[in-house]
Amino acid sequence: MSNHERKNSPLGDGGLLPDFNKFPDKLIPVIVQDASTNKVLMLGYMNEAAYNKTMVEEKVTFFSRSKQRLWTKGETSGNFLLLKEILHDCDNDCILIKANPAGPVCHTGADTCFNETNEGSFLYQLEKIIRSRKETKQEGSYVNSLFEKGINKIAQKVGEEAVEVVIEAKDDNDELFKNEAADLLFHYLILLNAKGFSLTDVEQILRLRHKK
Repeated sequence: MSNHERKNSPLGDGGLLPDFNKFPDKLIPVIVQDASTNKVLMLGYMNEAAYNKTMVEEKVTFFSRSKQRLWTKGETSGNFLLLKEILHDCDNDCILIKANPAGPVCHTGADTCFNETNEGSFLYQLEKIIRSRKETKQEGSYVNSLFEKGINKIAQKVGEEAVEVVIEAKDDNDELFKNEAADLLFHYLILLNAKGFSLTDVEQILRLRHKK
């Protein structure tokens, strides 16, 4: 495979490989960004073999300069970087990878190699809390009690909250309206989870609509 073509992939950018020959060691710098929060996670280096392995396995693989071999992030810890998208810069000599981290990224245990907390908007944090309540079946949790009652009850709650929002929208009490809107959004997140989807799935549809 040449440095100007590779197998087509929905994760790539039109079938072009980065120009590894621009560097004497044939290593290209790679910036990894969280696909959900947009937080920069780490910097690494890839050669062509690491790039191709990443594309095939959809787990980010680097060339380790200290170990002098291919190194899949998380191969020991299990904290893989799950590939979502690969972008090349305008000079085709730097790579931006968007990925979903399966755990802390830094070897120190920090969320990122820049010692930042990897948090997106509060809505995404709330999604994680809802998921945790469901998975741990936390006793006394309102969220868990809804999941136990099933999809019909969850959908019913969303409908009830939507009606409350409409009612408050017709009045002039801004605080009541905002609180009912918050209740609706909260239960909508629960419904999304119950159906196996997330805010990111809905965002993708809205982005596609916007492009059209």
